[in-house]
Amino acid sequence: MHSEKIENFSKKSHISQQGGGDERIKAQHEKGKLTARERISLLLDEGSFTEIDPMVTHHYHEYDMQKKKFFTDGVVGGYGTVSGRQIFVFAYDFTVLGGTLSQMGAKKITKLMDHAVRTGCPIIGIMDSGGARIQEGIMSLDGFADIFYHNQLASGVIPQITASIGPSAGGSVYSPAMTDFVVMVEKAGTMFVTGPDVVKTVLGEEISFEDLGGAMTHGSKSGVAHFVAQNEYECMDNIKKLISYLPQNNSEEPSKIKNDDDPNRLDNNLINVIPENPLQPYDMKEIINSIVDNHEFFEVHELFAPNIVVGYARMDGQVVGIVANNPMHLAGALDIDSSNKAARFIRFCDAFNIPIVTLVDTPGYMPGSNQEHNGIIRHGSKLLYAYCEATVPRITLVIGKAYGGAYIAMGSKNLRTDINYAWPTARCAVLGGEAAVKIMNRKELDSSDDPEGLKKKLMAEFTEKFENPYVAASHGTVDNVINPAETRPMLIKALKMLANKREKQLPRKHGNINL
Repeated sequence: MHSEKIENFSKKSHISQQGGGDERIKAQHEKGKLTARERISLLLDEGSFTEIDPMVTHHYHEYDMQKKKFFTDGVVGGYGTVSGRQIFVFAYDFTVLGGTLSQMGAKKITKLMDHAVRTGCPIIGIMDSGGARIQEGIMSLDGFADIFYHNQLASGVIPQITASIGPSAGGSVYSPAMTDFVVMVEKAGTMFVTGPDVVKTVLGEEISFEDLGGAMTHGSKSGVAHFVAQNEYECMDNIKKLISYLPQNNSEEPSKIKNDDDPNRLDNNLINVIPENPLQPYDMKEIINSIVDNHEFFEVHELFAPNIVVGYARMDGQVVGIVANNPMHLAGALDIDSSNKAARFIRFCDAFNIPIVTLVDTPGYMPGSNQEHNGIIRHGSKLLYAYCEATVPRITLVIGKAYGGAYIAMGSKNLRTDINYAWPTARCAVLGGEAAVKIMNRKELDSSDDPEGLKKKLMAEFTEKFENPYVAASHGTVDNVINPAETRPMLIKALKMLANKREKQLPRKHGNINL
């Protein structure tokens, strides 16, 4: 009798591992895509996956649904380890009814999210879904709502990461958008609220799946995707690398990994990265790569708003989040997209105990009717809000231009940044010399016999009086002007000094960031 029950269990267990069956698995492979289980195996340490709810099924009869009943019901989920660290994972299974979300599929996902929050572990969702299961009607939509609510509960408590390796449409795009990081695979992952067919019907606009909501579109234009991977293998490698910089949850610190890169290493060539002419562009990533451990910088949102650079690195083994203007793009000016990008990154770092190092070289906020009409004031304020709100250790280094509101927004002292340094090349002022002289000395310049000569003289005077780091240092808004060669050791010393920093905000339900 027992043997029959064991045999029956073995049979059901085997069936549950087959998803939608051999035909559908073959169809998935023919599209160049892995199955849900293969993806989980690729992500997790070998043999570490323990499945939860493998024998869940739907319970609907309409539309002959009892004839379309599969174990797992379109979602494979459980827990395992990545580089020895426990994580929870779920993957939509396209071989089962197109990976559509059912009421029971949603219950599986929210159960895993509850476990992840209670045990303080990151959760990773792998998207490949046809969206809500039409045959289940409102119950499928309610399932999505439950997932969204759990995304909000987990936000700022555990890292939430999404891998987009298939379609996501309608309601199913919003859960990924509520997670902390989205990795999309080129020519595989797509995300859109309404697909090309609806766009054509409603607006008469013809557009491909890839152009409307593909990886490159969301990586470079919308900013929905933080990383764009060429294939599924690179996607999982990106997730593993990302996790290595993050703590398990908001009550832990990121892991400190000692390495052989001397914390006192100098770089006498660093000053040469900056051109003599302040209007000439240079790549801020050269400076970042010089000062971090082993020249390893893991950039986030690389393709989106490249006028600001954000990402993770280690300094003497300690994880830091880096925010830096990049004069290679838009002269390093702050615009709507860069403000949003940096603000979200800063708030994540603050939620998960990651110190923030800010490198400044910006001429200001981007001018123009396009920026004003699309809300640069509203969006630009997010950057100010994020820096003001952050309580993690914060260090700002002014390398070049730091003018006006952008000087303030990029982690200035009065936003309660802990340590503010400047290179001798720093230019801190309300305006650049030329613009300031044109405003303050307009009458003199208009009446001069030699306006160019007078302008040069007045600009030199302005630079001496205002546009240099020593004026800020004399007021204590810059703690010290440092030798560029000593940037790495000076930042590391400051990070060590701030290691035990504790700062609490006034009690309130939450602030009201200008979204």
